Amino acid sequence: MISLEVLRRYAVARSLFAATTLPEAIARLGFVQADPIRAPARAQDLILRHRVHDYRVADLERLYPQLAIEEDYFVNYGYLPQAHLSFLHPRTAAVRRGSPTQRRIEALLAFARARGEAHPREAAAHFAHGRVTNYWGGASSASTQLLDRMHYQGLLRVARRDNGIRVYAAREASPCSANAPSRQARADALLQLVVSLYAPLPAASLSQLMNMVRHAAPQLARELKVAATGAKRVLAHASVDGTVWYWPADEVPGQQPADPQACVRLLAPFDPVVWDRRRFERFWGWAYRFEAYTPPAKRRLGYYALPLLWRDQVIGWGNVSVKAGRLSPTIGYVNARAPKERIFRRELEAELARVADFLRLQ
Repeated sequence: MISLEVLRRYAVARSLFAATTLPEAIARLGFVQADPIRAPARAQDLILRHRVHDYRVADLERLYPQLAIEEDYFVNYGYLPQAHLSFLHPRTAAVRRGSPTQRRIEALLAFARARGEAHPREAAAHFAHGRVTNYWGGASSASTQLLDRMHYQGLLRVARRDNGIRVYAAREASPCSANAPSRQARADALLQLVVSLYAPLPAASLSQLMNMVRHAAPQLARELKVAATGAKRVLAHASVDGTVWYWPADEVPGQQPADPQACVRLLAPFDPVVWDRRRFERFWGWAYRFEAYTPPAKRRLGYYALPLLWRDQVIGWGNVSVKAGRLSPTIGYVNARAPKERIFRRELEAELARVADFLRLQ
């Protein structure tokens, strides 16, 4: 019988699969959310360290040009296999032909093609487009903002990063194939990708995610709605405690060991295991909040609290920083105290040692 406990064990086991290679891990996940904050590392690195053999901080950025992956928009911004781009593009462009913005886009595209790549700093110096207000209310280069827009439209791709800054290259349009999937087939594939990444999903969370996918594929808005409406026809599902849950049709919850592995993991705030805050509260009975943008006086967990997973239970959080070249962790617990088992302390120390190794610290 499927219960909340069975779904919880299933969620943890299926997402935290045995460590593999970097390309295989990204292929299995389907999408890795990115975040610029480093506390103690960026979210994409914190997500991948649990799933890639001998992963070290910034390996993804270093190896990116050699891999068949792309930076792009999905439910959020992040990394995904190049094969998934055909589900997301071409996006609808909303620029009036012949307008000043269109002329700037054409000039930037010519600049990128002539040089082979476009660094935002060099583009800003060359075009002197001035400054504009960004999403957070601060000032950004107008050229940088336009490069981001061109990336979203599919005119540019991220070729590499320079100290975390996206460096773009022109994306050459691929010829249309007679065997290209239909619009509805692409929307259905995006539904499957969402569920594969975050399953098992409460119905409300599935609806939320499909709404977020519409930003990544606005041209498929109608088809995405059809896909979400027909989810029960193509996905496995069950009602548990009055909530309908969804997961891939070829998977069966309940096949995981009843006694989860005795292992401690510090997870990224955007790790697929904890990404869905609605599911988080149902599985673990407390509210985790990402507080990096919360005023310090109002923070309860900390600036960049990492959920602390013990076996299949999230029992607390850790704030991890680096001081004088050494790891400086602060651990908090939902029930105010750490588990009494000696093995927990040993496993927590092992996890902190893994974090230090991942960060290339002593």
